[in-house]
Amino acid sequence: MEHHKTIRSNEVELAATLHYPPTTADKNPIVIIAHGFIGNRIGIDRLFIKAARELSQAGYMVLRFDYAGCGESTGQYGASSVDSMIDQTRHVVDYALQIGCVDPTRVILLGHSLGGAIAVLTAARDKRIKSLVLWSAVAHPFSDIIKITGKKLYEDAVQFGTADYLGYTFEPQFFDSLTKHQPLEQTRKFTGDVLVVHGTNDELIPVDYCFLYQKLFWMRSQGQCDKEVIFQADHTYSSSTAYAKLISTTKDWLSTIEKQKSEWHDWTI
Repeated sequence: MEHHKTIRSNEVELAATLHYPPTTADKNPIVIIAHGFIGNRIGIDRLFIKAARELSQAGYMVLRFDYAGCGESTGQYGASSVDSMIDQTRHVVDYALQIGCVDPTRVILLGHSLGGAIAVLTAARDKRIKSLVLWSAVAHPFSDIIKITGKKLYEDAVQFGTADYLGYTFEPQFFDSLTKHQPLEQTRKFTGDVLVVHGTNDELIPVDYCFLYQKLFWMRSQGQCDKEVIFQADHTYSSSTAYAKLISTTKDWLSTIEKQKSEWHDWTI
């Protein structure tokens, strides 16, 4: 069962889709999906639709949404900032926790690409997020995005006040905000469990980031971090083999985490 929703985030209306599992319990875990740079809640090759439907079939509620200025949401993406995207993500968490059958102790934030960096930054601030799943996550927001857009776009935005990229109008503040946030430095502030996934053929974001994220997450005093490197997978896991490995790894990891927490709660002293 899928329902289209509108989530208010300050002056912006975020378009979202909520997926229910076939059978709902009194309290269900929820996965919130954060898309990447100039993306949307559908995803390249319908990545997020497919993932949401499979995860909901596995017993999770899933909420995928469009950031301001993307997909069907209002607002202008290039006039936004990283802080704004963090706020939008937190407002989506607000909405999720108002759903009566959502378990507040099992909130999972799944971020892809730039959405992965936003997920880390959000989780570092918001203790309601209990687990993180990072798919091909950005580690250095400014340099990673400039690598995608080209340096001239940034220079034009600074010189002329705005610059166009694939129909999106970017203002200098968007790029300035990328320089102010370092998700790698924020990993220590998140105490929950983390899954990091990356493809060896990622042409946009280096697979090395996967190892770096895991190392930093393992340096924490709390929370575990697991890693999966998918051979020959590109940035959006576009081949059927890569996608199958991505979703099976994610579902298996979530199931394992659920089992571990259940067994821990069953312990008595």
